[in-house]
This record gives sequence, structure tokens and C-alpha cells, in this order.
Amino acid sequence: MSESASSLPDDLDSVRRALVEWYEGDHRKFPWRETTNPYEILVSEVMSQQTQLDRVVAAFADFVERWPDVERLAAADRSAVVGFWSDHSLGYNNRARYLHEAAGQVVAEFDGEFPENPDDLQELQGVGPYTANAVASFAFDNGNAVVDTNVKRVLYRAFDMPDDDAAFEDAAGELLPDDESRVWNNAIMELGGVACTKTPACDEESCPWRGWCGAYATGDFSAPDVPTQSPFEGSRRQFRGRVVRVLGEYDELALSELGPRVRVDYTPEGEHGRDWLRGLLADLEDDGLVALDTDGETSARLRR
Repeated sequence: MSESASSLPDDLDSVRRALVEWYEGDHRKFPWRETTNPYEILVSEVMSQQTQLDRVVAAFADFVERWPDVERLAAADRSAVVGFWSDHSLGYNNRARYLHEAAGQVVAEFDGEFPENPDDLQELQGVGPYTANAVASFAFDNGNAVVDTNVKRVLYRAFDMPDDDAAFEDAAGELLPDDESRVWNNAIMELGGVACTKTPACDEESCPWRGWCGAYATGDFSAPDVPTQSPFEGSRRQFRGRVVRVLGEYDELALSELGPRVRVDYTPEGEHGRDWLRGLLADLEDDGLVALDTDGETSARLRR
């Protein structure tokens, strides 16, 4: 095991289970997530390169309606494919040309059957390691760990990974459960796409890794693609807001129940425990927002 992978939490089974359960409980619905057709998945992956997903959804539906399988795309006039790409604002037109050439390769060199592993998929025109891995994972459940910008951001923040491609690859590979590349790669990319975004939404999206996450504990949400620390995330101001929001749902709440609702890593005797919570409450009491019980040790309520 590499040094970067060894810095992962000891209870990897719990880490994996938490993420998969979070993903399977609720995730964004995209048509390419509802299929294991390698042709459709390749089309979606090529379209999604540096293109907003809401634009891809409409273009994807139109594309597979016009060219529903690899044979018909291979037989299409290249200018029509490139014209479609341009008309749908899908970015660089050479992606359309490469996709068309790849379809021709599948028909001519692989008898119309897509290769099933990442190495063979990279023989297709325009298919690099990331796209090959994605198609192998989502079509055949036969991929390695996918490492894109979102995944790097998640690993950097959650497990204090160095900003180093080899370290990210090692850690992602160590986290990947055996024979579950389809659900795992979807899940970790979804985490980076909706919860661990450039401006994180840890609590709003119920991030399943808050209990392990170094960024959540420290409030430093910088990342390789987020060079400056957010002035709000992890600040006392943020947690004061959480206290007010939680107390707004109750007439009165014991401090022992309030703490875990304010931050997922709350432990009474820990760094972010009773003393830390009392400090927040004292500030809010001084501001006239919160009322404490007589000794200030047991419960709190919001002033109405």
C-alpha cells in the first residue's frame, strides 16, 4: 500500500458503505445512468467533456435518436455528425470527429462489439484513460477507479491527500470496492458533483463522509481547483447559523442533543464538544438570540 493510500481511514468498509448508501438513496437522474449500453455511455462521456450536464441531456437524447447504435453512427456522414455537435454547442468539433472514427473502429475492428476493459477501449480514437475507465465501469462494471477533477477535490478535502496525480490514483484505487466499479465511480463523482463542489454543501446534501472529512472538521475547503479558503465554510459564523436554525425547529433542546445536530463530528469531550458549543451559545446569548437554562449547562432555546 502506498503512503497516500495508507493515510485513508482504517474502517474503509464503513467509508465505502456510507457513500454507496448515500448514492443509492438519492442521486441525479441522467439517461446514461439508466443504461449499460457501451455506445450510449461513450456518447455521453464524450459529450460531457467540459460541457454543462443540462446541455448534454437534451443533446444526448437527440443524438441517440438520430444515430441509435454504433453501426448507424459509423455509417453516418461525418459532416452531419460535426454539424450536430456545433448546432448543440457541445464544444470542440474534433470530439465529434473522434467519436465518429471510434464508431467506425468498433464496427470494422471489433465486429460491432465494444471492448470491455480500459486498455482495449483506449485503442479507440479519442478515448483516453478517463473515458476508457468510465465506459468499462458503467457499461461492463469492469473499470478501475475513475479520477476526475471532482474526485480529486473529494479526496484532497476528505482525506488530506497531497495535490499529486499519483497520490490521487493510489488512494482512489484503494477505496474502490472489488467488482463494484459501476456504482462506486458513479457515487464518488456524484459526491463531488453535488456535495463537495467548489462551494461545498456538506450539510445541505447530507455528505456521508462528514465524520471522516478533514475539511469539514477544520473548515478549510481549499482544493486543487479551489485555491483560496472559503471565509465562511467552517467559521464560527457558519456554526452560529446552524445553532439558530436547529433551535428554530424546537421549543427547547438539551445541549447533548443540540451538539450532534450542529456538527456531525461533535463529541462532548472532544475539540468540538461541550466547551466549543457553550462558546457559540454564549455569543448568541450576548446577541439576544438564544436563551440558556439557569446554569447554562443543560439546555437552550431560541428567543422568540
